[in-house]
Amino acid sequence: MNNVIIVAGGSGKRFKSKIPKQFLELSGKAILMQTIEVFFNYDTSLQIILVLPEQHIEYWKNLCKKYNFKINHKIVLGGNTRFHSVKNALDTIPVSDNLVAIHDGVRPLVSTATIERCFAKAKKTGNAIPAIPPHDSVRLINKNTNRIINRSSLLLIQTPQVFRIDKLKQAYSQDYREIFTDDASVLETFGEKIYLVEGNRENIKITSNIDLVIAKALIKNKT
Repeated sequence: MNNVIIVAGGSGKRFKSKIPKQFLELSGKAILMQTIEVFFNYDTSLQIILVLPEQHIEYWKNLCKKYNFKINHKIVLGGNTRFHSVKNALDTIPVSDNLVAIHDGVRPLVSTATIERCFAKAKKTGNAIPAIPPHDSVRLINKNTNRIINRSSLLLIQTPQVFRIDKLKQAYSQDYREIFTDDASVLETFGEKIYLVEGNRENIKITSNIDLVIAKALIKNKT
């Protein structure tokens, strides 16, 4: 059985909201519900593992009742960092050569095509990371100076990041390091080569009010 771990540990500070961003409403339901639905619609046999901070678990359960949200999922307690949250979820999955996707709970606009590409590539190579090229110019800051960087050599990384379960569990046996900004960085530091696939530009991470406005417009444009 393949799996998806959906990490939802946001606090809502950037929204200046008492409600964590993953629970805010987007087109009639919570953002997190939209995210879970994308993966359920892609493959109803996926085991869905949702990682939440302890203080948010009861709120989420009440939200599911409110919206009559009945997609089956397992809830796992989050850790102090994203690294520890993912590790907690991985610890609930038996070692195998099956696949596990790790996805941000506030990326509800990932396309089915992106998910398909990630799983298909990871099945062949052991991992797959979605990425898109930047549109903006990029500059590198070094103390009091800055210089242009050729953006054609840069990519913006998204989720879901998909891995063989046994390989990722081995990588997560490492101690936490600050350079672990995503799951690919954990695996790469363990000595594995990272494979990239095409992401989708609509797959934005909703971290601010303007992102929520954009997400609403994108969903409205789809319907």
